[in-house]
Amino acid sequence: MTAQTFDYAAHGLTPSRRPEIPGDRATVGAVLGWGARTSPDRLALVGRNGRYTYGQLSAVVDRAANAMLGAGIKRFDRISGSLPNDVEIVIAFLATMRIGAIWVGLPRILSLPEKLFILEDAGVSLLLCDKALKAQLEARAEGAPGLTHIWDAEPGDPDSEWSRRLHAASARPPQVEPIDPFAPAAIAYTSGTTGFPKGAVHSQHNMLVPGAVLVAIGDFGPQDNTGVVLPLTIPNLIIVGPLALLQAGGATICIDRIDPEGLAEWIRREGIIHMTAVPTVYHDLLSRPELQEGLDSFIRPECGGAEMSEELRRLFHTRFGREVQIAYGLTEAPTRVTWHQDDKPVAGACGQACPHLTIHVLGEKGEALAPGEIGEIWVGPREEGPFAGVYTPFLGYWMRPEATHEALRDGLLNTGDLGCLDAAGNLFIKGRRKELILRGGANVYPAEIERVLCLDKRVKAAAVLGAPDARLGERVVAFVQFEEGQGASFEDLRALCEANLARYKVPSEFRAVEEFPRNAMNKIVKPKLAALLV
Repeated sequence: MTAQTFDYAAHGLTPSRRPEIPGDRATVGAVLGWGARTSPDRLALVGRNGRYTYGQLSAVVDRAANAMLGAGIKRFDRISGSLPNDVEIVIAFLATMRIGAIWVGLPRILSLPEKLFILEDAGVSLLLCDKALKAQLEARAEGAPGLTHIWDAEPGDPDSEWSRRLHAASARPPQVEPIDPFAPAAIAYTSGTTGFPKGAVHSQHNMLVPGAVLVAIGDFGPQDNTGVVLPLTIPNLIIVGPLALLQAGGATICIDRIDPEGLAEWIRREGIIHMTAVPTVYHDLLSRPELQEGLDSFIRPECGGAEMSEELRRLFHTRFGREVQIAYGLTEAPTRVTWHQDDKPVAGACGQACPHLTIHVLGEKGEALAPGEIGEIWVGPREEGPFAGVYTPFLGYWMRPEATHEALRDGLLNTGDLGCLDAAGNLFIKGRRKELILRGGANVYPAEIERVLCLDKRVKAAAVLGAPDARLGERVVAFVQFEEGQGASFEDLRALCEANLARYKVPSEFRAVEEFPRNAMNKIVKPKLAALLV
């Protein structure tokens, strides 16, 4: 199968528009090759178990690509990695791009049933993971049917199958057909509003654009040592981390500890300048005065993923001398949609459209709304200026044509969020898409948890909401209605959630109700429940 014969319709996707792009930066492999030619001795990638210059990184990626090809992996086959933040996951991703296969993010924090769903839904052929997950998967007879290769890739283990295959593989550049930068290249799963996640499909082009723009406007450069503390198993973190830094000629520091002591150690040792983290991480670091010594290099913090408490805003301003700048982004964009042009953000706003994007706020009939009017937020390419026409939306949702049709229209991306623009173009978010809960920077969709709670036959109905939390932004609260004459301990329901969901999705609080407030369509009226949480 070649790029020209990929069947988009059969996979629920829509082909991308094809803007002109420079040949030496058109694909991930080309960007890495450019770095290896122009700055072979410059530091490119650091983890606890490895340090690579651009020349060394290009060579090991070639070995990894040949190892994959040698195992029978073909173009558009799906490859996944469920590994800690270290050099292995970045090398595996870059090798996947090098051979034209499709990378599938698989966060380690997910439960085994959640991982199995993604592996099967995406049709993953090769998985790189730790020994524990490999043993769990091999012990389940039903498993993921198409998963023919499971390679243990424990960071720093010279005897892992991944290490052995890298050592045995050829160091010559792999022999593959030219890579189509607009073809499917990665699947990023986002929690599903129907109880199951769906995979947002990206091309190499639209994964490279955010970093290319940051480099072009001078936000990233060769001097940048950027730490990635959030999980690299999330494709958006690959995009704003390694892919952006490769285009800038900077270094990616894979941080494998989020506790304040460990994070401070990484910043000191590697001279980290820039890092994006969720409020919880900054709260834990900045609330420890004894850890601040030696962190002078760290001058460009970015915060995203959740609202911040007033206490954290104060700590942030005291340490960095400026206000917190909250941006707006989403998995499908990919990454950031808005940014702040100065250090004085407009109160309540999440910035203006990034230089390559245009934000449209549309009414129910698709009409453009005036400043201040609330409508649905759509995102498209900038229509004029140096970045005109560069942006292309994601290709749709893997094997979900109806969802793809809802999300894409005439080259625009429907975010599903509600908001408004002011006269200066600042975006104000007014409603969260599909009742999203942001817990410590992690997206939590109530429908997923409600589905699991209703697996207990004693549960008649369940409703999950977010409650304000000073540290996490929001905590997860579950309201449960039991069948008449039935009952279950909250410990039973917590155990059920822990067995089927990632830990951050497990409700911190359970409440029983005799009846749910419902509307004329028999739907639960969640705002009335939310009033109980104030």
